[in-house]
Amino acid sequence: MNMLSSQAVSTSGQKDRSAAVSAALGRTLCALLPAGAQLTLGWSDATLGEGCLRHPPRAGSDRALLDTLLASPPVCPQGGAVYRWQHQGGELVIHVLLDDGASPPDAWWGVARSGLQDALALARQREQIRSLENSKRLQQALYEIADLAGADLEMSEMLRHFHRVLNSLMYAQNCYIVEYDDVRRRIRFLYFADQRDNFVADPDRSYEEHEMPRSLTFALLRHGQPLSGPSNELLAAMSDEYDPSRGPESLDWLGVPMLRDGRVCGAIVVQSYEQRVRYNEADRTLLGYVAQHILTAMDRRQAQVQLERQVERRTLELQRANHSLQDEVIERRRAEKLQLALFNIAEMAMSAESLAQFYVQVHGVVGTLLDARNFYIALVDESGEGLEFVYSVDEYNPARAPRPFSMGLTEYIVRNRQPLLASREHIDALRASGTVNEFGARSHCWLGVPLLSDDDVVGVIVVQSYSPEISFTAHDQRLLTFVAQNIGNGLARQRDQERLRNAHAELEIRVDERTRELAEVNDKLLGQIGERLRAEQRLTHQALHDALTGLPNRAHLLDRLEDAIARARSRDGLRFAVLFLDLDRFKLVNDSIGHAAGDQMLVEVAKRIVSMVGGDDVVARLGGDEFAILLECEQGLESAREFSQRMLVALEESMWVQGRELFPSGSLGIAMWSPRYRNGEEMVRDADAAMYRAKAQGKDRWAVFDEAMREEALRSLDLEADLRRAINNRDFMPFYQPIVRLTDGQVVGYEALLRWQHERRGLLLPSAFLDLGEESGLIEQVDWLLYEEVIGQLARGGEGYLSVNVSPRHFRSPDFSSRLFGLIEAAGADPRRLRLEITEVALLDDGPRTLRILQALRERGVLVQLDDFGTGFSALSYLHRFPISTLKIDQSFIAGLHGQDLQSTYALVQGVLSLARTLGIETVGEGIENAAQRETLLQLGCDYGQGYLLGRPAPMETFVTA
Repeated sequence: MNMLSSQAVSTSGQKDRSAAVSAALGRTLCALLPAGAQLTLGWSDATLGEGCLRHPPRAGSDRALLDTLLASPPVCPQGGAVYRWQHQGGELVIHVLLDDGASPPDAWWGVARSGLQDALALARQREQIRSLENSKRLQQALYEIADLAGADLEMSEMLRHFHRVLNSLMYAQNCYIVEYDDVRRRIRFLYFADQRDNFVADPDRSYEEHEMPRSLTFALLRHGQPLSGPSNELLAAMSDEYDPSRGPESLDWLGVPMLRDGRVCGAIVVQSYEQRVRYNEADRTLLGYVAQHILTAMDRRQAQVQLERQVERRTLELQRANHSLQDEVIERRRAEKLQLALFNIAEMAMSAESLAQFYVQVHGVVGTLLDARNFYIALVDESGEGLEFVYSVDEYNPARAPRPFSMGLTEYIVRNRQPLLASREHIDALRASGTVNEFGARSHCWLGVPLLSDDDVVGVIVVQSYSPEISFTAHDQRLLTFVAQNIGNGLARQRDQERLRNAHAELEIRVDERTRELAEVNDKLLGQIGERLRAEQRLTHQALHDALTGLPNRAHLLDRLEDAIARARSRDGLRFAVLFLDLDRFKLVNDSIGHAAGDQMLVEVAKRIVSMVGGDDVVARLGGDEFAILLECEQGLESAREFSQRMLVALEESMWVQGRELFPSGSLGIAMWSPRYRNGEEMVRDADAAMYRAKAQGKDRWAVFDEAMREEALRSLDLEADLRRAINNRDFMPFYQPIVRLTDGQVVGYEALLRWQHERRGLLLPSAFLDLGEESGLIEQVDWLLYEEVIGQLARGGEGYLSVNVSPRHFRSPDFSSRLFGLIEAAGADPRRLRLEITEVALLDDGPRTLRILQALRERGVLVQLDDFGTGFSALSYLHRFPISTLKIDQSFIAGLHGQDLQSTYALVQGVLSLARTLGIETVGEGIENAAQRETLLQLGCDYGQGYLLGRPAPMETFVTA
């Protein structure tokens, strides 16, 4: 194949070397030289190629002469003068040979140079014009090919047009196009046109390679590259000879493959039988370019043909499907019609007022399904020995008398329990055989089906025709049979309803009698119902109102709040607020003069509040001494503030309760409506928070819930969530503060102080979360985590005791002791090194019970220290009753030893220390921060000390390392 390709290069593609410059230029330039001068013009140009012009013409090779003139340095054959220069990317040379060997004058050189440059520039322009014309012609041809691909033409007609277009671009009188199957190695001649070859191409036939041995076409397809040259040379390259049976020998043969996705799928071949027509490289490139566009057009056309076939096939399928759907629609309409008939029959069986009306309605329904102008219903009588024609509409037999069973067609159906469709001939045959007798007018077609009830034949329904134009079919028989099943059930239902109507008639008589009796009872019941309604109203009022004051309660307030929020969202400008009132020192009233007085005070407060609000405002009592007010505020927050101030002033007016003059006051919180509130509960919550802010600021005042409170509430919620996570993650740890013997500075023990290693805020003191922990109840879990850590530290050994604070809530817990000892036993710790610190409140809460707990702890070796002595009741009388091992004097007294109340504090501390020594109780001074305090306590006889001067709280590892 490489040899074939190399031989396919045509020599006809070489350009005329002298065509770029006309001979007239050579003659003109020679005319300006002396007689006998010889002139050579040469050039090497990217557009025009290489060439030379000699004047006068003479023998010799232009190629060799040009090579010598363009060499570096140029060689001058036979002497003479040479001038070479570059112009517009090309190289130009002029060689002049004069008889006397002289050189032309400079003026001539200038004219020659200018003339050669102008001639070459003109030649380039002509070449560009020719190239543009060729491009235009090629573009028009490609447009035409694209248009042909979309035209409504047969493939053969389209290929003939392709041939015509190709022939307009190059010599292509003899052309054929083949399709190639590279898997089966078959070709099919899609198009064949040749002036000399009488081969007839059949587009429907495929040729295999063995059928066309040593074929140039198969060689081209296997090679996959353009192939050109005389056919005899190409055959010689294939080591083959010309065979006349293959067709005439072409003087030039050019074929290019057509590629689809890199695979050879066909070829287009042109050939010439004329000596003057030869194909060059430009023809090969043009044919390859056009071939791919023809392939694209053929693919588009083939795809269009396949699409049309698919559309035609799909259209046929859709037509068949449409016919099927139409048949299905007809069948469904029949089914719907039948279903409607059955529905009507079932409905009539329930709604018909009598059997006669039911028969008429059944006739009407059957008439919608088939021709029922002659129709009757026959039922087996109650004796079971005859027929009753309960309904009959007939052209010739309008009335049918009852009869005993005989040989009629109706009795035939009753006996056989099967439908009967009989034509006139069939009826005559049955009569001739003695099977049946015919009553009344002779029918042309007769159709009867049995009526069944509980699998028993109870009658027959019949339609008949007296005209040859009307006949019944098997479809009518199936239809009437199906309908008859429902008619039989309808008849049974109608009979049951007839019996029921008779029973109802009897029942109505009894009902009338019973009604009179019930009327008397009803009058009594009406009185009871009225009383019950009043009771329900009272219960409803009680459910939504406070029993003491008669004011709405929380549920009623929240309902009204939801309405107010809905109105505020739907109407711009509606402003309202929720006010939360809590009476100051109300518990003191209950504890001092009794709950009855407290109730009387609440009623009076409620009256004062109600007297101040408008008709659309709501005053509610939430419980205890808490009241809430839903207040419309036309002027916004200013209205709420003004009302709050007036209400607090009104509350301060004196009132007489139980013979005493009282001056109540209250703390008030205000929450203004904002779109951020989702429900009334949130507004009440925020108003409550604002009320607590007012109490914290000194009571007898009001406070407005603002963003700061909201952020504080959110922080509280976040802190509670953090607290719960910290409990799960065990983020709490004890810090230990040394307890030192004052005489020699020896550490005798440590107090475990709670710390929280917060994930974001770092180490927190109890003051940052203790109140929240107490409020949420989580502090109990935190305390037990602390107890577990302290007991674990005890189990790891060491010297001295460890004390831990126990809140009154824990101390009151019935399982505190058992749970504590369980931790000690599980850890294997020494209980004698554990001390519990309790406050005076825990000690005096329940004396006998506290004494039992303290004795149980002491029996197990756990000692109890009384913490913060002097801040509570400070009743010295209980110290000898309870087994207290140590008394810790509160740091406020230690700080006062050198303060303004020096003498009184000194005497108090001295008295406590004397009493403790008398009772044999050790003493610890808390909060020692300077040496003077330490020396004073040492002089007064205090045993131990604790404070920043003696050691700051730190992890136990700090003290062990030290």
